[in-house]
Amino acid sequence: MTIGCARRITRENGATDQMDGDRSVRDVLAIADAIVAPLMNAECIDLRNASGRISAGQIRAPRPMPFFSQSAMDGFAVRTADLAGHGPWRLPVAGTIAAGDRPDPIPGTEPAAMRIYTGAPVPGAFDAVVMMEHCRDDGDVVVVGIRPVPGENIRAKGSDIARDAVLVAAGIRIEPRHIGLLAANGYTSVNVFKRPRVGVFSTGSELLPNGATGAARIHDANRPMLIALANRAGADVVDLGIVDDDLAETARFFRGIAGRFDLLISSGAASIGARDFVGQAFVEAGGTVHAWKVALKPGKPILLGTLDDRAYLGLPGNPLSAFVGFQLFGRRQISRLCGVDEPHGACGRAVAGFSLARESGRLEIIPARVVSWSKEGVPTIDIAENRSSGTLHALCQADGLAMIPAEQGSVRPGDVVEFVRFCSPR
Repeated sequence: MTIGCARRITRENGATDQMDGDRSVRDVLAIADAIVAPLMNAECIDLRNASGRISAGQIRAPRPMPFFSQSAMDGFAVRTADLAGHGPWRLPVAGTIAAGDRPDPIPGTEPAAMRIYTGAPVPGAFDAVVMMEHCRDDGDVVVVGIRPVPGENIRAKGSDIARDAVLVAAGIRIEPRHIGLLAANGYTSVNVFKRPRVGVFSTGSELLPNGATGAARIHDANRPMLIALANRAGADVVDLGIVDDDLAETARFFRGIAGRFDLLISSGAASIGARDFVGQAFVEAGGTVHAWKVALKPGKPILLGTLDDRAYLGLPGNPLSAFVGFQLFGRRQISRLCGVDEPHGACGRAVAGFSLARESGRLEIIPARVVSWSKEGVPTIDIAENRSSGTLHALCQADGLAMIPAEQGSVRPGDVVEFVRFCSPR
């Protein structure tokens, strides 16, 4: 396939002929998967730092849960055998048990009750707890108004989780709910897969370093954005800075970082312009291109390759295109490196509140905002008037991304479309 009019890029089969059209997003997703594999290197980390990490193996319950039989209510522990005949029943109160107490043995076999609070251990001789609302507490004596059945209001030992039950399966992205469960079972650390090492750089002589100023030059928006996205996806990210638009310098840069990262991500210079040197420089540095030019709008000139057996994702320089390309391919590759296969996005449904004239043939992804909700919870969405791939403003006013399939023609108000809502970080 060709980058520019005279430059050629070697494909994975060694050919240098021009590529026949754009590849479908589905095909490129399969290639993105194929050039990365789970790292499978584990490390033990503090449980408090485990949110978003991938469990490296099954984590099992070390003992039954609850650890002991405990009261599910504030009330009185009783022996149902003491409640013979017709109530109400008057029982002497032999003591009080609060959560965390270690109850003393109850002497004798005479009828008695124990004042007990939620979470407190139930003495072995007692087989039910009568909730406070069904009793009258007279201090040394309690009057029980309703006879309980054996086991009532008692969380029996092991009734929630059996010993050796799986708490977290291998390959699960650990969330705060998992951390709570593991902490409840006494875990303070957990084995997780190591974060993939991801290098991010931008290309373009027009780009200003962070915080700098200069006439006729622009701030680098893509690199900070992509670093944040890669961090959020679970990577250990290294900022590799800005590479000028120079073929020899770009090739030297690739050779200098070859093999140092599990995934390399760049933005800019991936198209066919006269100063788009990334593809040619990548090949001259020893890289192999597996896919280039995707049937996607925005984000057509996306390049997938390998260099020193490590994956490379070359994204376009337009900020919206870079964002869309990462969401489709980069996030998926990082997840796979982390040890879990995740879809590129969980698509829901929305009703179009807009008209869109388009030609079929490319998956089109458009920032969209929710304008209303149906009684059934289905959103109606509108799209921004300014859909330029060179701005992030519309994206930051949006609630998610509308996805118009490649085979679909124009969109009319009332049509059902796919909609991926933005969500909070993991």
